[in-house]
Amino acid sequence: MPDGERFGLQLQLRRAAVSAACNIVEGATRVGTNDYCRFLEISRGSARECAYLLRLASRLRLLPDRADALSTRYEGLSAGLFSAIGRLRTGSSLPGHRQ
Repeated sequence: MPDGERFGLQLQLRRAAVSAACNIVEGATRVGTNDYCRFLEISRGSARECAYLLRLASRLRLLPDRADALSTRYEGLSAGLFSAIGRLRTGSSLPGHRQ
């Protein structure tokens, strides 16, 4: 992104991307399913935020064509998290996580 966006859109995108990953990691350390799901929901919100910010940056012509592909990947992450939350809430287990 241009230097003028370093503390605006670029910083917000970086924060959302870090939040998406960190909340998955932090949630995985939680013992209770409800607590774990809460962190996954926060992560999902951050992933959706990343997807939006990337599409916005693309429309504003602040990022090269890769922005749309990255946005699609964050939308996929959001969908995967939605599925995982649903499975956990209905009592299905996820690989690598205890109930």
